[in-house]
Amino acid sequence: ADADDTEFTRAPVITVMGHVDHGKTSLLDAIRSANVAEGEAGGITQHIGAYSVMVPNSDNPDVPRRVVFLDTPGHEAFTMMRARGAKATDIVILVVAADDGVMPQTIEAVEHSKAAGVPIIVAINKIDKPGANVDNVKNGLAGLGLQPTEWGGETEMVEVSAKQRKNLDTLLETVLLQADILDLKASPTRRASGVVLEAKLDKGRGAVATALVQQGTLRVGDPFIVGQFSGKIRAMFSDRGTAVTEAEPSTPVEILGLQGVPQAGDTFQVVADVERAQDIAQQRQMHARQAAMLKTTKRGIESLGMAEIKELLVILKADVQGSVEVLKGTLEKLSTEKVKVRVIRAGVGAIAESDVLLA
Repeated sequence: ADADDTEFTRAPVITVMGHVDHGKTSLLDAIRSANVAEGEAGGITQHIGAYSVMVPNSDNPDVPRRVVFLDTPGHEAFTMMRARGAKATDIVILVVAADDGVMPQTIEAVEHSKAAGVPIIVAINKIDKPGANVDNVKNGLAGLGLQPTEWGGETEMVEVSAKQRKNLDTLLETVLLQADILDLKASPTRRASGVVLEAKLDKGRGAVATALVQQGTLRVGDPFIVGQFSGKIRAMFSDRGTAVTEAEPSTPVEILGLQGVPQAGDTFQVVADVERAQDIAQQRQMHARQAAMLKTTKRGIESLGMAEIKELLVILKADVQGSVEVLKGTLEKLSTEKVKVRVIRAGVGAIAESDVLLA
């Protein structure tokens, strides 16, 4: 930061987490009054979406405040993406269904949030359903270390109904209050930097990334580096699909102009010129290739002790059953204190693709 660099209050970035089918997208849908859930496969979110929402400001009703929501997948298959979503966020809204209680992915979401050091606000959803039991939910969350404020703890818990749009104002007020406590600031004058939320290869547009600007102002034409790739921003689109020329801190945008598809969670940084960006990208690609070569050259049994491998899984195929039994016994005797050798599948004949995946 330069000496004349000034920081201003920025919009908070909120990640919505929770178990599958507990109503995360429905809650976000009710807040931003646009239907997302119907467009998802089976009503389950398949990707990270980022949305800017204007919410009422109790301090100054004439000037609404902007809040950015990240809607992360709640399905078990996307645990890694949810972890990356937590790292880009300021506050987590943990959605728990009042009729279902604490579930495995609820526990995962709490662990991700705590690991990232992010404050949690609990939204107890579906309170309008017949089997709703709010006290049961609070007991379950207390067991995870989230004590409600009315029980003398520090976790705000708001009872809401996404379908009936009940208590949504209270939830948003709680979010704004938490954001004021955190005193979130960013400088719009620096070179822009941020994080990639998702990236894909589009047939017509090439590599496209959804990015969240965290510092500085991102402008069309800026050269930048992201992961192992460089690029120059050819176009930017807001979360509503409209073309924009610049994006200030805490703004999610879709950017075009990348040389390749980065990983979700990669950081991007605007640099002085295109040549500088290309130099950095080439260096990073060279380091990645060297690391990959080191991994492939050390694949013998002798190298296992050098690597941090606790267990070697073996799939054994032979021409006759007798050979299988002999080899299995011999392999299992190779176990040492450092590495345990375990035969997970043994048999005669061809090896299925599923067996290779197992190993």
